[in-house]
Amino acid sequence: MLKVSAVRAFSDNYIWLIHSPRDATQVVAVDPGDARPVEAAFEQGLKLAGILVTHRHADHVGGVEQLIQREPVPVFGPTAEKVPGRARRVREGDSAAFPNLGLEFSVLDIPGHTAGHIAFVGHGAVFCGDTLFSAGCGRVFEGTAEQMLASLAKLASLPEETQVYCGHEYTINNLKFALAVEPDNVQSVEYLEECRARRTRDEATVPSTIRRERNVNPFLRCDRQSVKQAAEAKAGRRLQSDTEIFAVIRQWKDGFTS
Repeated sequence: MLKVSAVRAFSDNYIWLIHSPRDATQVVAVDPGDARPVEAAFEQGLKLAGILVTHRHADHVGGVEQLIQREPVPVFGPTAEKVPGRARRVREGDSAAFPNLGLEFSVLDIPGHTAGHIAFVGHGAVFCGDTLFSAGCGRVFEGTAEQMLASLAKLASLPEETQVYCGHEYTINNLKFALAVEPDNVQSVEYLEECRARRTRDEATVPSTIRRERNVNPFLRCDRQSVKQAAEAKAGRRLQSDTEIFAVIRQWKDGFTS
């Protein structure tokens, strides 16, 4: 199994360090929004060997320049977005490979949160930035509801055991919303209890898995009657498509307070 370490940044970001299966001290950093906590990890004996960037938001790219000044490593980022560090621009169908590390990831285009957002998939894991969160999804800033729903469906079609590494610690709040949509979802109730226990111990609630997300994440469940009924009740009208359902629950979530 792929070894991945979490580095915390800002109030709730995760920067992921992917360890080389050939030499666990060599790591690829995913979405380093802040260089300082990554550099602190290097003081424990790790060495930066590469960087992956899912999208251009500052809390995901802000540390790239400082890190590559220290260590001029390959940087891979989305073709359609400007990323610091003269990134190698990649899109769906391309790969981000580190042959000396024994690591290679395929690229998926997953627009919606930003226009050029991508994900990196490989070794039983997906690094999906701010598109898919555990029990939730990112806000639709630059795309459409239809695009975002298609991007989420693409991620949901990955093998169910795939480990989901997202960009933020939002799981508890997302689960509270998921239970507002589907109050009888037993798996969401159990997952919320589990996550609360983890956070009490100051542990991360992620990675999740695609299997779990299919079972608890309302944004992956727009085809379920329970989600449709909740969305129609919120909208006060009949909804004719999964895209309409998604748009209603995304807007609902934008204003949700637990």
